[in-house]
Amino acid sequence: MVNRKTVVMPEKIRLIIFDWDGTLMDSETQIVHAMSAAIDELGLQKRSIDQCRNIIGLGLKEAIDALYPGRDEAFRQQFVECYRHHWFSNTQTSELFPGARETLHLLKESGFVLAVATGKGRAGLDKVLLATELGAVFSATRCSDEARSKPHPQMLLEILQELDIEPCQALMVGDTEYDLSMAMGAGVAPIAVSYGVHERERLLEYQPLACLDNISELVDWLAEENLLAPELFSQPPLAAAD
Repeated sequence: MVNRKTVVMPEKIRLIIFDWDGTLMDSETQIVHAMSAAIDELGLQKRSIDQCRNIIGLGLKEAIDALYPGRDEAFRQQFVECYRHHWFSNTQTSELFPGARETLHLLKESGFVLAVATGKGRAGLDKVLLATELGAVFSATRCSDEARSKPHPQMLLEILQELDIEPCQALMVGDTEYDLSMAMGAGVAPIAVSYGVHERERLLEYQPLACLDNISELVDWLAEENLLAPELFSQPPLAAAD
């Protein structure tokens, strides 16, 4: 059931927390491929591409429960190991969405504190942070094997506590209803992106402050809401360089 608590525009933003898959990185194909390969290797009843897409954003064990409910812990562990084998050995690679790197650096340079809350496990997040050379951009990160999975708010609450920032001073940017529900559960204002896993109509049910069609639009939105220094807003749009 959708949490329909009214979202209030923050007066000042200090912290912006990002989901990873589907928000900063176009990793849908890689995840679905690894999930399908694990299903085939374990000889399980097949699941459609849409079913595999829909669980992106959840922790891996929660994703398995959604695809194959009622299984025991031994099954989950076997599936986790098989999935991770295919994900880490996959020759396919994922790329950052156009404008993501530039947007993150601009936000960091303008004084925002940045963080990640992801359905990835720690090993998976560390791998992509190393590959993209973005690790130093983020002041805190949380993964689904370190805290309860989205949509539970634990990841956000721990990030806020670690960075000593109030929920009313933070934004959560994500592409799934799990991200937006998590944000509202933590008292953090949600921002949706329409180009990821869940469709715009599904995201709008959570009444995000904005629904962006490109991550570069976040800078413009912050400027329009007087949450970004005017001199930064005067720079050429990032999307033009994509």
